[in-house]
Amino acid sequence: MRSKILFFLIFFTSVNFLFSQQNYNNLFEKKVKNSYSQFTREKNFNKAQLFFLEKNWDSTLVYSMKQLSSDKKKSELDNYCYFFRGVSFKEKRILNEAKNEFSKISKEFEFYKTVKNFLGQIALEQNEFKKAIDYFKEFENFPETNSFNIKKGEVNHNLGICYLHLNNYEKAELYLLKSTKIQEKEKDTFLLIGAYGDVANLYYNQYKDNLAIPFFEKAYLLSKKVKRYDLKKTTALNLAIVEENRKNLEKSIFYRKEAEKWNDSLTDQNKIWALAEVEKKFAVRQKQKEIEVLQVKNEIRETQRNGLFIIALLLLCIFGIGVYFYLQKIKKNKIILAQKENLDELNATKDKLFSIVSHDLRSSVNTLKSSNSKLMLNLKSNNYEELDGLLHKNAVVANSTYNLLDNLLNWANQQTDQIFFQKESLHLFSVIKQVEYNYKPLVLEKNIELKIEIDKNTFVFMDLDSLKIILRNLLDNSLKFTNENGVISIFTQDYSSEYIQLIIEDTGIGMSDAVIKELLQENTQLSKKSNKETIGTGLGMQLCKSMLLKNEGKLNIESQEEIGTKIILFLPKYTTNE
Repeated sequence: MRSKILFFLIFFTSVNFLFSQQNYNNLFEKKVKNSYSQFTREKNFNKAQLFFLEKNWDSTLVYSMKQLSSDKKKSELDNYCYFFRGVSFKEKRILNEAKNEFSKISKEFEFYKTVKNFLGQIALEQNEFKKAIDYFKEFENFPETNSFNIKKGEVNHNLGICYLHLNNYEKAELYLLKSTKIQEKEKDTFLLIGAYGDVANLYYNQYKDNLAIPFFEKAYLLSKKVKRYDLKKTTALNLAIVEENRKNLEKSIFYRKEAEKWNDSLTDQNKIWALAEVEKKFAVRQKQKEIEVLQVKNEIRETQRNGLFIIALLLLCIFGIGVYFYLQKIKKNKIILAQKENLDELNATKDKLFSIVSHDLRSSVNTLKSSNSKLMLNLKSNNYEELDGLLHKNAVVANSTYNLLDNLLNWANQQTDQIFFQKESLHLFSVIKQVEYNYKPLVLEKNIELKIEIDKNTFVFMDLDSLKIILRNLLDNSLKFTNENGVISIFTQDYSSEYIQLIIEDTGIGMSDAVIKELLQENTQLSKKSNKETIGTGLGMQLCKSMLLKNEGKLNIESQEEIGTKIILFLPKYTTNE
């Protein structure tokens, strides 16, 4: 029975104290107003901060999101918007969203200490007491007068509550008594009632009734000075439970009757508030009807006024229609001309593609044909050493031809919108190991050292098939242009909160600056590679760039001739929001 009573007391004092955290001091509000003065031209931001200071949380969320969605990006302004949103979600009791918004604020933000204090309060409300202690400990020796709205008494109280929930009564007593002394000096009645209740509960939980009861009585006497029926009811009910445990039934009944009286008053007050709310809604509806009537009258007046211009407008409309059709004709001619030029360019690209592909296919088939003739001759003469070399050469040609056909098929599907595209969370290390498996024979044949150093905790948000196409093409290029006994390294680097860098670096023949510039241009034309021993059209790089663009990624190339090439991919990270 006693454990249930203690649970009720803890719940009351914690909620009452946390509720007190919603007010901001004048110094804090003044600093906010001075700080946003430099963003006077940002209308959405100005509305967001005005609603924030008015504690209109829904409107704050709307206009802060509009500001964040705009093209104008300023780190300090964004910090304020995330701060407004974090506080708004906290006040609306949407705590996980509040944590998410606070986490986006940079450490250089002027009120970052206030942010950490809020995170501590959220951790306390979510019963993450050890995490809350880590936050609040940072402000334990903080000066009482500061511009971050961090009160020493409240910090000590929060620490006391955390230790009380962790059953560390010694530390809980230390911090709760510190908090009580500070709040007695500040004469904050509401907080003091809660503080007395928490101290009383601390002692009562340890069965130190002689120490607990005076604090219960202090809270009860202090509640008589306020007009909060809920506090009066709770403090009276606490004493009723205490007296009942002491077997003093006469006093227990007295306090219970008093608690019931305050409960009735609280119920009546709630009814009055509910009635006032109904009357308010009714008044609003009446006002809306009056506004609608005025709007109708204004529309009638506006219609009468506009009637004087109808004839002139008709004449202008006839003239305008003539001009419109003339302009439309010119516009259509321009569109037709642009479409013709675009079609000619596409046809030229298509013809060039088929010309290059057919040339490469013909070359590879001729190579296989010639090689097969040699195979048959060497097979008859049992020249197995020569046979082995020819078979390996055929395998390389067949693999290159297959990759060319695969890229051609993917390119054709992309041009006709036949590729199924679905972004999802992908484990980057697993995908790279799958692609690596297909190239193991070629790696072993050329005696290339393939190093894969990928963070196994890395997840990207991309389409699986398009990611595999990108990795296959880039790895194929590295193997193709890297000589025997070379090195290919695949590794990741953390780039930002949105992107992860995936780097494919080889010690191959490299590229000139002119070739890199051509490959990175958006309108890169297809062309035959200068290396006569390889099959290449530039189609693979085109596919990589288009697939990355569709996945909201980016690509960069760093290379030096005869030294090697580094392909840098910027892949979008997977986040819980997605």
